[in-house]
Amino acid sequence: MGAKDGGTVPGTMGSQDVLRDTAKLASSNALLQVLFRLITFGLNAFTLRYVSKEIIGLVNVRLTLLYSTIVFLAREAFRKACLSGSSRRNWTQTFNLLWLTIPLGVCWCVFLGWIWLDILEVPSENAVPYYNFGVLAFCLSAVIELLGEPFWVLAQIHLLVRLKVIAESLSILCKCVLTVLLVVLYPHWGLYIFSLAQLLYTTILVSCYIIYFMKFLGSPEANKKSFPITRMVSFLPALGKNEDIINWNEARLTWSFFKQSFLKQVLTEGERYVMTFLNVLNFGDQGVYDIINNLGSLTARFIFLPIEESFYVYFAKVLERGKDTKLQKQDEISMAATVLESLLKLVLLIGLTITVFGFAYSQLALDVYGGSMLSSGSGPALLRWYSLYVLLLAVNGITECFTFASMSKEEVDRYNFVMLALSFAFLCMSYFLTSWLGSIGFVLANCFNMGIRILHSLHYIYRYFGCSPYRPLKGLLISRFLVVVYLISGMSTKVSEVFLCCDKGWMARLIHVTVGALCLTATLTTIFFTETNLIHFVRMHILSRYSKEQLK
Repeated sequence: MGAKDGGTVPGTMGSQDVLRDTAKLASSNALLQVLFRLITFGLNAFTLRYVSKEIIGLVNVRLTLLYSTIVFLAREAFRKACLSGSSRRNWTQTFNLLWLTIPLGVCWCVFLGWIWLDILEVPSENAVPYYNFGVLAFCLSAVIELLGEPFWVLAQIHLLVRLKVIAESLSILCKCVLTVLLVVLYPHWGLYIFSLAQLLYTTILVSCYIIYFMKFLGSPEANKKSFPITRMVSFLPALGKNEDIINWNEARLTWSFFKQSFLKQVLTEGERYVMTFLNVLNFGDQGVYDIINNLGSLTARFIFLPIEESFYVYFAKVLERGKDTKLQKQDEISMAATVLESLLKLVLLIGLTITVFGFAYSQLALDVYGGSMLSSGSGPALLRWYSLYVLLLAVNGITECFTFASMSKEEVDRYNFVMLALSFAFLCMSYFLTSWLGSIGFVLANCFNMGIRILHSLHYIYRYFGCSPYRPLKGLLISRFLVVVYLISGMSTKVSEVFLCCDKGWMARLIHVTVGALCLTATLTTIFFTETNLIHFVRMHILSRYSKEQLK
C-alpha cells in the first residue's frame, strides 16, 4: 500500500478551525435528530392504530435492546479510541483496528441471540408472530452496520457533515416508508414488518458511505484537501511489512474503553434490561412506557446528543489526553475552557426550561398525542419526572463528553470501577423502585445515577482546571433574576393546569397554552438579556455556521 494511502494528513487544523467545523457538525446533527425523531414519533402514533401495543413494546424494547447492545459493545470502544488525537495518523493501522468490530459483533450476535431465543420468555405466537425471525433479523442488521465503521470514523474525523446528514436521512426515510406500507397492506405480518425495515435501514446507511467514498476518493476535491486515502482498497485490512499491524496505543485505549462499555450500556439502557430480564412489566405496559419514554426524551435526542457527539470530537482534537493543563498550549486550553463553560450554560438553561414547563404540560401533551390511553393512569406523572431526568441528562452529557475526551488511559481504567458500582446500584434501584412505583421507578433510578455521574465528572473537571486560571464550571451558575422568572413561570403554569383539570374543554386548553406561551416568552427574553456571553457563543459558533451552510 502506498505511503499516501496509509500515511498522515499534511498540516493540522487550528483550534478555531476545529471549533468552527465542530459547531457546524453539531448544528447539522441537531437538525438531523429533530427530523429523525419527528418522523419516528409520528410513525409510532400511526402504527399504534394498526398493530398491537404488545408488538410495539417487543420491537421498541426487546429487539431494539438486542440490536443496540450488539452495536454498542462491538464498536463504542473502537470509536472513542480512534476519534482521539489528530488526523495525522497511520490510517492503515486504524482501519485494521476498526475491522475487528466485525468478528466481535458476530460473537455478540451468537451469544446474545442465544439468550434472546432460548433463555428469555418467548411471546405467544398469536400475540406476537414471527419472533424468531425478528431476533435473527436484528442481529444481522447489527453486523451490517458494523461494516461501515472504517468509513464512519474517517468521515467523522474529517467532519464530512453532508455525508452523515444524507446517509442517515435517506436510510431513516426508506425505513419509515417501508414500515408504513407494510403496516397498511400486511398488518398480520407482525414482526416481519419491523425486521425488514430494520435490515433496509442498515443496508442503505452503510451503502451511502461506501458509494460516497467510491466517488470522492481520487476526485479533484479530495486531492485539493490532501485527503489521506486515495483508493477504496485502502479501507480493507492489510498486513504491514515494516510496521505494526495496528497502533498499539489506540489498541490499549480501546481495551480501556471496552472494559467500560458494557457498564455504560447498562446505565444507558438499564430500564430495558430490567424489563427484559426481570419481567417487571408485560409487553403491553412496555409499549406504553416506551412511547412516553420517547416523548420525554425528544429534546435530549434532538439537541443534547448531537452536541455531545460533536464536541467530544472537538475536545479530543484540542486536548492532549492525560496531560496537565500547564503542559499544553494555553490558547487551546483557554478555548476549551470557554467552550465548556458555554456548553454547560446552554444545556443547563434548556434543561431547566424543559423541567419547569414539563411539569405543567405533561398531561396535555399526552392527551393530544395518544388520547386517554396515555393521559390517564401513571402516564402524566411519568412524563413529569422524565422532564427532571432530561435536565440531569443534559448536564451529564456535556460533563462526561469533556471528561472522556481528556482522561488518560489510567484514569479511564479507574473510572471503570466507578461505573461498576453505579451499574450494580442502578439495577438494584430499578428493580425495587419499579416493584414499588411501577414505571416511574425507572425514571427515579435514572435520576439518581445521572446525579452521581455528574458529581464525579464535576470533580474531575474541577481538578483538571485547578492549576489554571480558568473556571468553566461557572457555566452552571445563572442569574438570580432568571431563577425568579423560572419560579414564577412554574407556579403560573401549575395554577393554569389545575384550572384545566377542572374544565376539560378546548377553551381551558387554549388558556393553558396561552399562559405557557407568555411564560416561555418571558423566560427566553430574560435569558437573552442576562446571558449575553452565551448568546454571543450560540450566534458565533452555532447559528451563524449553520446559516452559512444552508446558504451553500
